Amino acid sequence: MPLIATGTAVQATPSVYSHTIKLVQHDTSPELNITLKDVTDSIAVDTSNVASIVLKFRPLAGGAIKATIAMYRVAPYTSGKIFMQWPVAVVDADGVSTSALDTAGVFTGEVELTYNDGKIQTVFDEIKFEVRGDY
Repeated sequence: MPLIATGTAVQATPSVYSHTIKLVQHDTSPELNITLKDVTDSIAVDTSNVASIVLKFRPLAGGAIKATIAMYRVAPYTSGKIFMQWPVAVVDADGVSTSALDTAGVFTGEVELTYNDGKIQTVFDEIKFEVRGDY
C-alpha cells in the first residue's frame, strides 16, 4: 500500500517501489486498487478535499511520461481508497491513438493528488509495472 509522507523531512534516497504489478500487453480489463495511508501513523488518507488523482506512467529507464491516467476516489472518501482501470488511450505526437499497455517492458508509476485548493501531493513510493508480451 503506498504511503504518503506528511511533511517529515528526510534525506533523498533512490526510488522505492511499493509493489510490482504484473500485466499482459494489450489487456483491456485490469483494475488497480490502492489504499493511501499516512507513512507516519498508517491512518488512511482522507481524499474528501481532493479534486483529481492521476497515475503518471513511464518506462523504468526514464524519459517521457507514456500516459497520465485518471484515478478515482472510492466512497467513503475517508477510507483512502482509489482505483483506475486499463486500457488507457495514449495519443502520440502524430495523433495516433494506442493503449498504455501497447508495449511490453518495465514501467514505473507515481500517484499524484491535487487538492481543491490547488496544492499537489505526490506519493513518494513509486509503483513498478511489468508488462509481458501476449501470445
